[in-house]
Amino acid sequence: MDAISVLKDDHKVVRRLFKEFGRTTDRAVKTRQRLARRLVKELSVHAAIEEQILYPRVRDVLKKGDRLADHAIEEHQEAKELLDRIDGMAGDDPELAAVVQQLSESVLHHVKEEEGDLFKQLRGAVGRKDLVQWGEDLKSAKKSAPTRPHPHAPNQPPANAVVGVAAGVVDRARDKARNAKS
Repeated sequence: MDAISVLKDDHKVVRRLFKEFGRTTDRAVKTRQRLARRLVKELSVHAAIEEQILYPRVRDVLKKGDRLADHAIEEHQEAKELLDRIDGMAGDDPELAAVVQQLSESVLHHVKEEEGDLFKQLRGAVGRKDLVQWGEDLKSAKKSAPTRPHPHAPNQPPANAVVGVAAGVVDRARDKARNAKS
């Protein structure tokens, strides 16, 4: 599977989670909590692998790669800050739906830009063999990526890769502890 397919599959999952959350009511506390936690995990992993694998390569292969990568990382930062807020909220928090809606708008705007512009440029600039290798690299990076937002952590290589792996280990331990309580 090539890099663009890997990332588009992630986008589909997140779109579905936003739709599911949007169909919940204030009384669906456990469902909202479950969906919010899943959004936090999916988007945290996705942002980390894009920042570790995709954006450094975008900088290398596209003429305006630095500008595109910087813009995407700025959008990720906004999302991480919202995810950090959501991660600390309970399913019955009266602000949860509004913050998830704000996150949805931000993320779906980012996805539209990636799928409408960035991915097309990459397909034109990078051969199929390289895109498949990038896809394998992205899938591999998911195994150690952070599952929680870290808005104050570095977002560019090499520091983001080192910090990301360490954060991923801690996050997975925290996830197991949280799941054991549930």
